Amino acid sequence: MRKVLIFTAFTSLLLVGTILIKAQKNIDNKTKKVLYFNPEVNPDIEEIKEPTNNAFFSAVSDNLSGRKNKMLKTEVQVSFDSIDKQTIVDYCINNDADFAVVPKVKYFKVGIGKYVFSNQVVVSMKLFDAEGNLLTQTDYDTYRKNIRLLGSTVNSVKIGTNGAIKDILKKLRKIKPSSEIGF
Repeated sequence: MRKVLIFTAFTSLLLVGTILIKAQKNIDNKTKKVLYFNPEVNPDIEEIKEPTNNAFFSAVSDNLSGRKNKMLKTEVQVSFDSIDKQTIVDYCINNDADFAVVPKVKYFKVGIGKYVFSNQVVVSMKLFDAEGNLLTQTDYDTYRKNIRLLGSTVNSVKIGTNGAIKDILKKLRKIKPSSEIGF
């Protein structure tokens, strides 16, 4: 009788352990990892790069906090216009990422003559899969889309980043069914 109890207890513990491991794997498979590169900043002025990066990644982390995604950040800046497919593949493999986003932030001033009202931005993003294939790209102009004339540059970058992420998600839903996106 004692051997039967020990055998039953051992098999039940083994079964429970196996079920728990499978449950953990299912949760991890649903979470997509998105690798973000530092945005290319135009005009290329060193003083505005760090505040732009901080505002950009703040907006990305705020936007992705409600989704089942994990943001991976790399301190490397990739040229937006000439992207090497192998570079994207290497970074995705090394960081175990499912997607890669290459951003660009272009500043422009809004005003009349010598009077400048505000700095507006155009946030451009390209979304790649782990194999380096371009899935979609978007541009979000804070002046044309939001029609806001006054405001800080940091808020313009955040609004532009949020708008660009929403545009990418809309375009991605049109390309793939919602069950395959996960982004």
